[in-house]
Amino acid sequence: MSVYGGIDLGGTKIQALVLGPRNKVLGSARMKTPTSGGPEDVAREMERAMRAAAEDAGIEVSELAGVGAGSPGVVRDGTVTSARNLPGWDGTFALADHLQKALGVPVKIGNDVGVALEAEVRHGAGRRYASLLGVFWGTGVGGGVAIDGERWVGRGGAGEIGHTVVELDGARCTCGRRGCMEAYAGRGAMEAHARKLVDRGQKTDLFKLMRKQDRDRLTSGIWARALEQGDELAEHMIERAVKAIAAAAASAVNLLDVEAVILGGGLGVRLGDPVAKRISKAMRPHLFADDRPPQVEVATLGDLGGAIGASLLVRPQSRARGARRAGARAGSSSA
Repeated sequence: MSVYGGIDLGGTKIQALVLGPRNKVLGSARMKTPTSGGPEDVAREMERAMRAAAEDAGIEVSELAGVGAGSPGVVRDGTVTSARNLPGWDGTFALADHLQKALGVPVKIGNDVGVALEAEVRHGAGRRYASLLGVFWGTGVGGGVAIDGERWVGRGGAGEIGHTVVELDGARCTCGRRGCMEAYAGRGAMEAHARKLVDRGQKTDLFKLMRKQDRDRLTSGIWARALEQGDELAEHMIERAVKAIAAAAASAVNLLDVEAVILGGGLGVRLGDPVAKRISKAMRPHLFADDRPPQVEVATLGDLGGAIGASLLVRPQSRARGARRAGARAGSSSA
């Protein structure tokens, strides 16, 4: 039996899995993403997480048939460029080579949202649809598009829905541009804006909860707890984010006319169906074909989708996939 490793590198956590047939999780580990240092420090934590997952599975790392990793930023030929939500990662770093030398097994790198979307298309919420838009709401907001069951990558940068402009000359985004959806909905941008509002006298328990949980950032769990407690500033920030995501997603739907929007990422999964319904409702005024809005669903693979998708980079591809997508198209056209 071949076993494979998958690593999901996020802005706040690194999730590593050891997977057997049918995506059976044999071992797992989670580490905090470093908040200082540079790419080497992040890569070191990724290695630690993968070794811990292998130990949890009762095997040596050398027994893995391969390791796939999903990373933010621009991924080309095993390198990662401009992963701005990670510490000190402004340039290009050969992540695949670094991990391969450290782990001693074949390593392939993909974009974090791209591999998570691939997992949903093949094994999750996307299986029922011939076309879909993925919106992965976390530290930033990533996206992806799948047409006829295949991810559309364009010239390498397709799907960056977080950088769809939702307000001309609007808020400054981490990419350096203005008005991007991520500047309103990315968890990092939301925290920065919340801090400014607190400095101006607004009241909130967000940062009290952060300290109580011994965190150095406003994680998805902290946002969820604040909402449960009826925190007014948290509700305001989430509503602001929902409107921005809805405007960007609706614009993408108007262009591509996809059947579904899959909501993933740390915040998307944590806030779940209630926020998916809010996004669906907020999309309606912006949809040109508003008589047939797309389904908006939460990613069914949850927090593990990124690591499962990363493992697909090194696992054999299923030949049954094309037939399944053809069936989905036939089913949707006859409905």
